[in-house]
Amino acid sequence: MLDQIFNTSTMDYLSRGMSAANLRHEVISNNIANVNTPKFKKSDVVFESLLAKEMGLDKKLGLEMVRTHDRHLPIPMRERAEATVVMDESTTMRTDKNNVDIDKEMANMAKNQIYYNAMTKEMGSFIQKLKTTITSK
Repeated sequence: MLDQIFNTSTMDYLSRGMSAANLRHEVISNNIANVNTPKFKKSDVVFESLLAKEMGLDKKLGLEMVRTHDRHLPIPMRERAEATVVMDESTTMRTDKNNVDIDKEMANMAKNQIYYNAMTKEMGSFIQKLKTTITSK
């Protein structure tokens, strides 16, 4: 019974989003730590575009079926979006072939922190709604 309550698409999307933000924090931290390492190439995490594609929100796909409730018949599943680390080898910032821009990385870190905080707030709100629904008479 509890399995059905907590294994909803909302919980799944939020938990994967939080995991992606956690991974992105690690990747950005690694980029910052290697800002002065010769020949170091920065990395980034791709997740949101993959999740949009999984959910059928990708504009290139045209009209898609949409499930409006967790108990509706499932839409044929596309591949499950997972956060992926991608290395950027196409650019060079300095003569030592390092491509880390510390200002961009610090801005990305702040943006990712805001994203993570929003996800945790949504997760808390969702759990509070579940709690209210369970305990109300």
